[in-house]
Amino acid sequence: MAENIKVPTMAEFMAEGKQPEVLFWVGCSGSFDDRAKKITKAFVRLLNKAKVDFAVLGTEESCTGDPAKRAGNEFLYQMQAAGNIEVLNGYEIKKIVTTCPHCFNIIKNEYPGLGGNYEVMHHTTFLKSLLEEGRLTVEGGKFKGKRITFHDPCYLGRGNGIYEAPRDLLRKLEVELVEMKRCKKDAMCCGAGGAQMFKEPEPGKEDVNVARTEQAIDVKPEVIAAGCPFCNTMMTDGVKAKNREDNIAVMDIAEMIATAEDL
Repeated sequence: MAENIKVPTMAEFMAEGKQPEVLFWVGCSGSFDDRAKKITKAFVRLLNKAKVDFAVLGTEESCTGDPAKRAGNEFLYQMQAAGNIEVLNGYEIKKIVTTCPHCFNIIKNEYPGLGGNYEVMHHTTFLKSLLEEGRLTVEGGKFKGKRITFHDPCYLGRGNGIYEAPRDLLRKLEVELVEMKRCKKDAMCCGAGGAQMFKEPEPGKEDVNVARTEQAIDVKPEVIAAGCPFCNTMMTDGVKAKNREDNIAVMDIAEMIATAEDL
C-alpha cells in the first residue's frame, strides 16, 4: 500500500497565489536513490509534524551541477546552475532547506556568483531551529541510552563549519553520544566527496569508506548517525564490508527523530 505523504509543489503554491515558508531542495540522491528516499520521507514527515509551510520543485528541480563542477566541467556546472537559478528566481524563492550537504554547499556558496542568492540551511540546522521555536519536540524513544557516533559530512563540517547542530539533535534524543578519534574539523572523508561512490577505487591497501567505518566501529556504536545521503551509503557499505550490519545501523538524523517520534 502506497504511503500517503503530503508534498506540495511550488507550481501548486503559485496557482493558489501563495509562497511557502521554505523550499525543500530534495537533491538527486533524495529523489532517485531508494535508500536516500527514506531520508527524504522522514524529513517530510517532520516538516508536516511541525506544520512547516513547505514546497518542492518536483520535476522542475534539476541537478545542482555539483558533480560536474567537482569533476572539472565548469561549463556543464554553469549550465545546470543557471537553469536552476532561473527557476528559483522565477518563483522568488528566499529560503531553501536540503538534506544533502553537497547541494547545501554549492547553492549557499557558489550560486550567488551566478545570481542565485538565498538563505540556505542544512536540514539538521533547520530541525534545530524548529526545536528552538517550539514547533517540534524530540524525545529519545527507542534511541534513549543507545551508543551513537556521528560521522561529519565534509561539506557540512569542514566545508561550512557546522558541527554542533546534528550533535545537539542527537543529545535531544537522549543518546550516549560518543566521538570518533577523528571528528569535527579532523574528521575523515567517507570517500563520497572524492567521488569514490561512483567508481571503482584506486589500487591501495583499503577502501576509504571501510577505513572510515573502522574508525566508527572502534567506539562501539549501536548506530552510526549521518547527515548526508552519500555518507549514509558509504558508511552502510563499510558496515557490510566488516560484516557488522546485524548489530550496527547507519541512519540519518532525520530518520532517527522521525522513528523516535513514531512518525
